[in-house]
Amino acid sequence: MDSKGFNFSIVALLACLVLSFSSSIHAYRPPYWPTIRVGYYRYSCPNAEYIIQNIVSKAVSRNPGIAAGLIRLHFHDCFVRGCDASVLLDGPNSEKEGIPNKNSLRGFEVIDAAKAALEAACPGTVSCADILAFAARDSSYKVGRIYYDVQAGRRDGRVSIDSETLDNLPSPFVDVKELINSFARKGMSDDEMVTLSGAHSIGIAHCAVFANRLYPQNNQQDLPIDPEYADFLKSICPPEALTNGTGAANPANFDVFTPNKLDNKYYLGLKSQKGLLVSDQTLMSHPTTAKLVNYNARYGSIWARKFAAAMVHMGTLDVLTGRNGEIRRNCHFVN
Repeated sequence: MDSKGFNFSIVALLACLVLSFSSSIHAYRPPYWPTIRVGYYRYSCPNAEYIIQNIVSKAVSRNPGIAAGLIRLHFHDCFVRGCDASVLLDGPNSEKEGIPNKNSLRGFEVIDAAKAALEAACPGTVSCADILAFAARDSSYKVGRIYYDVQAGRRDGRVSIDSETLDNLPSPFVDVKELINSFARKGMSDDEMVTLSGAHSIGIAHCAVFANRLYPQNNQQDLPIDPEYADFLKSICPPEALTNGTGAANPANFDVFTPNKLDNKYYLGLKSQKGLLVSDQTLMSHPTTAKLVNYNARYGSIWARKFAAAMVHMGTLDVLTGRNGEIRRNCHFVN
């Protein structure tokens, strides 16, 4: 073979290799992981949102306190392992058994009713994680006329560990700096933290949780409290609650003005030194968060819009989509 023929053969071989390599590149397609989106169930379960809304509305009409419970369920779900309904799983070492959750979470029966209705209408289609997100939105609307579109397409996790609740959920006893850090670790801002604290416009806390607001222990933050409000709380929560548990289960409303309405009156309470928990009143102890409290107290409609946006953001935390996770048939157990 002469040199020209040899060179031509080499060029042809290289061209084939390049084409072969190029074809293999084009043949490869990375896996497609769907993201959550508004209208996710438009075709697979068209009545999903209506079914959930109807069940939540009836439950909140019977017991307005359930609205606070459902919003809190969604929050406690999203801050531990992301919004994957791990908070709903049963088990001796599940998140339900974690110290922040044990015997304090409410609204499971509403989620169960919604899941049963959805399984009857669209079997194996709507995740428990999405039900939590929709139920929180519907609760916000029912008691506060705060509406926002919910992105859906989350899948349910298979793991739930009690100890992870302490590591991820902000304590009712911490100061403002720890609250800021707790939300920052989830990629959420100071403003979003103060805004979502407004969910304490509804709901209750028990004496065991707010006793240290009245009787600070072991160098805990001693925050100012309105004297009449303190006397009122002490009538509910005696000092013995910290020693022998007397009255520890007695409840008090978070909001002294409109306890069954999700609105910005919570912030007026903080300005009046009537925050129920240390983690409430501490928002007034830092210049940045105090400024946000004052702003939210003054502009209720703007706070409501910020609350909706912060709930949407929270609902995107570490979600499972695509082939990750599963669609549970029963929200209490993995398939």
